[in-house]
Amino acid sequence: MKNQTYQNLQNIVKSRGAGFVLLLDPDRLQLENIDDIVFPAVENGVDIFLIGGTLLLNRNFEDFVKKVKASAGHVPVILFPGSIFQVSRFADAILYLSVISGRNPAYLIDNQVLAAPVVWQLQIEAISCGYMLVESGQMTSAEFMSNSRPIPRNKPDLALAHALAAQYLGFKTVYLEAGSGAQLSVPEEMVTAVSKTISIPVMVGGGIRTPEIAAKKVDAGASFVVIGNHFEDTKNYSKLQEFSEAIHLKS
Repeated sequence: MKNQTYQNLQNIVKSRGAGFVLLLDPDRLQLENIDDIVFPAVENGVDIFLIGGTLLLNRNFEDFVKKVKASAGHVPVILFPGSIFQVSRFADAILYLSVISGRNPAYLIDNQVLAAPVVWQLQIEAISCGYMLVESGQMTSAEFMSNSRPIPRNKPDLALAHALAAQYLGFKTVYLEAGSGAQLSVPEEMVTAVSKTISIPVMVGGGIRTPEIAAKKVDAGASFVVIGNHFEDTKNYSKLQEFSEAIHLKS
């Protein structure tokens, strides 16, 4: 069904207040260990799996996506591509990203044009996403690879202007990203400025390491909270339920 996954995202926000998103990086999680994180994640209320990373050193990307999808059951699996090479027919959808916070044409439109025929041929549901890098205290991989400056963390008005532009251009969601392994997460003031003004879902990720920080993002207006690096450490799996409870306002 056309746009089924995007409709699922909207239903998650409506029913649970906000969604818990787990980002899986194929370069950091071995194929044989996928079930060890996906099964407990589903059991503890993760709403969406994102798959992607800045680089792609893993030769088994297709197998990785297929395995996650098989293990995720009813939970949507969405591609979060760091490059045009991170596309797979086994996913439910793809976040069709444009780095609108930067001015590098390669990440604004060039790569999107190159990927479009592949997405069309594979008939993957595309969820257009205005992707905004936010200053996080250090240079992140996304900032380096996209060769674009992040939005200053003390400038929520700039984030809002970019988010409004994304909405007016027809994007289905915006993503405020501090970056993988960020020292500082996206400021709540910025999340609020964006979420209270635009009418499309707001995803927030990067530097979120505790349930308390996750809850603050939801209280500030985040539609989806994305956690990645924190759960690459197996010792943190026991915290899945705490994050779930912190994010799901209506649970």
